[in-house]
Amino acid sequence: MRILIITAGSRGDVAPFTGLGRRLLDAGHQVAVAAHPSFAALVGGCGLDYRPVPGDPQGLIRDWARAASREEARALTRAYADGLAEGVAEAVAGGADLLLTAFGPAPLSRTAGEAFGVPVIGTYLAPAFATGRFPLPSARNSDGLGPEGNLAAGQEVLRRANGVFEGAVTRLRARLGLPADAPSAPGDIRPVFHGFSPLVVPRPEDWPSGVEVAGYWWPARPDGWQPPAELVDFLQAGPPPVFLGFGSMAAGQGERLSALVAAAVERAGVRAVVQAGWAGLSGCGDDLLTVGDVPHDWLFPRTAAVVHHAGAGTTAAGLRAGVPALPVPVMADQPFWASRLYRLGVAPRPLPFQDLTAEALGDAITACLSEPAHRRRAAGLARGIAAEDGAASLLTHIGSQDAG
Repeated sequence: MRILIITAGSRGDVAPFTGLGRRLLDAGHQVAVAAHPSFAALVGGCGLDYRPVPGDPQGLIRDWARAASREEARALTRAYADGLAEGVAEAVAGGADLLLTAFGPAPLSRTAGEAFGVPVIGTYLAPAFATGRFPLPSARNSDGLGPEGNLAAGQEVLRRANGVFEGAVTRLRARLGLPADAPSAPGDIRPVFHGFSPLVVPRPEDWPSGVEVAGYWWPARPDGWQPPAELVDFLQAGPPPVFLGFGSMAAGQGERLSALVAAAVERAGVRAVVQAGWAGLSGCGDDLLTVGDVPHDWLFPRTAAVVHHAGAGTTAAGLRAGVPALPVPVMADQPFWASRLYRLGVAPRPLPFQDLTAEALGDAITACLSEPAHRRRAAGLARGIAAEDGAASLLTHIGSQDAG
């Protein structure tokens, strides 16, 4: 089959689909990934075809921060959504027998699939159906709500998510000659496979049929990748370092955060590998090395702990490596994953990004490293996750469709 994976957002929204794409490729399918231009090299480097969809998430976050009014911010969002809608439609028009869509662009993928007669499967990286078991990620209030409150909070999250692309879907349906009133929300797609471990978030029993928790889809390593010599030398020069990185968060705060991180590392008395990320962290010394993008599956097992923003992908990579975590959530789904790490016993209490100081970070690193139970629990959970095959149920489903 010709399978097109559609995603949008930051690196964490793209990388897991490179691994899923490689599994599909190995099963004999033709696989393309539609993503923003900044990820063309990531997709192509993993041996997958690439199709562009407009948008610069890093620039959009920067422009949102600079917007002089709510109206200006809304205009930026509308332009992004409309560009993405056109890009998704063009990518599907390029030919496909099956669409796999991330949660964000799902309404656009469903619309384009309807227009071109291509079936759509949901492949979501975070819980995307309201449940009484827990508030969905990005819930505005998530403390002690009880089953009814959890369900209401989740429904409110989904209403907000649907609203982001509502206008773009309406305009795209008109352009493609589709009826105006057909449903196109991510929750209307079936089947849906969630790409995280049931050991981390068990499937709620009140989710609808056709909605699975499949297991993690691990990012593929770019073909021919080798670790930088400087990083190898640093790792060999002393005890395992702590990893610190904030991924796509905190753009423009590099100078402040670099000084803060350096002071925290010194306070904790540890060695550290710091990932530059979108914030542009920097710094070097006998006990601190700054790196660019390095595959987490290679780096994290070589660390003593991972300090990160608790994005879904980085959270998963830390769990896979079996090392303790210190979550520093910033926004969106990150408080959800940070809370999960704490409840799973692999991390101390999360340190919210807005509370970040050199003292607080240094003390939290010390607390993370000094509690042996964090490492024991992390190692045990990693063994359970290693026994899972997150792509298997999706591959089986696609194989049955292909045979049919």
